[in-house]
Amino acid sequence: AAGGPPPKAAPRKSERPSVQESAPTRRIEPRSGEKPAERVPLILETAATAGYHLVDSGDGEKLEQYGPYRIVRPEAQALWPKALPASIWERADAVFTGDTEEDGMGRWRFPGEVLGETWPMQLLDTDFLGRFTSFRHVGVFPEQLAHWSWMRDQVAAAGRPLKVLNLFGYTGVASLIAAKAGAEVTHVDASKKAIGWARENQVLARAEKLPIRWICDDAMKFIQREERRGSRYDIILTDPPKFGRGPNGEVWQLFDHLAAMLDICREILSPDARGLVLTAYSIRASFYSIHELMRETMRGRGGRVESGELIIREGGLDGTAPGRALSTSLFSRWVPK
Repeated sequence: AAGGPPPKAAPRKSERPSVQESAPTRRIEPRSGEKPAERVPLILETAATAGYHLVDSGDGEKLEQYGPYRIVRPEAQALWPKALPASIWERADAVFTGDTEEDGMGRWRFPGEVLGETWPMQLLDTDFLGRFTSFRHVGVFPEQLAHWSWMRDQVAAAGRPLKVLNLFGYTGVASLIAAKAGAEVTHVDASKKAIGWARENQVLARAEKLPIRWICDDAMKFIQREERRGSRYDIILTDPPKFGRGPNGEVWQLFDHLAAMLDICREILSPDARGLVLTAYSIRASFYSIHELMRETMRGRGGRVESGELIIREGGLDGTAPGRALSTSLFSRWVPK
């Protein structure tokens, strides 16, 4: 910013600290009581909506409709051949190439008109910005619609304002959907840039007066403080990456820290909590891994643990021709009944 201090020069390799700050550790004691009931496998499907649908996939790519734009991105799990002709794919508005090293729009190719960085979208009656980012993402993960619809129904039926905690909340679409349904939301993300995007989405969604706390912090540090404060939440969403860094360089490793995160999340669930939802991307594990972890974490709390995969089904050009299912992520969620 104008008038601010000059940016610090990046340290040379010899100047970098030899020890990185890891996520806070926690001794996990085995819990007593019965494990919750289970429902496995549960496959949650995102079907075509007015704002988004998977058009086609295959040969390591996927073709998606995001609002007004048709977008091509890599998809390693699309092992099958494409169903639609090449002429359809070639008419895409944007293609993620990843063939340049620079950060920014250089990773996107626009076969026709060059597009701006953002564009308006709407899902579950909530307006937000789609966004071409340098890491192939577009500002929203539409497979999460299954969780968001469930959450919105819980909030709407509660008869009181539920307190929702959204960890690793990214651009805030889930937070906005929850707040518009009547929840009091705490949104946590370690990225200042993502928090800024979330605030832009809040304005676009006309939700400036809704009760949302936007917090730029390391998720583990935040929930440990909330535990000490005695804070409680009715719904917790956590969408951790395989690897990440907090705003002060804290290192997050999913396989090292997930058990501790869920243990703390259990402690900050309210007595009348409606759910704890975990989604995991890009990990070499079965959903049974996080399913059994969730059941152990929730011992003695009753309820049921539901686990499986989030999938998106192809819909063809107009979204009405059901095709193949593309798995996007693993999930496990505890519900009280």
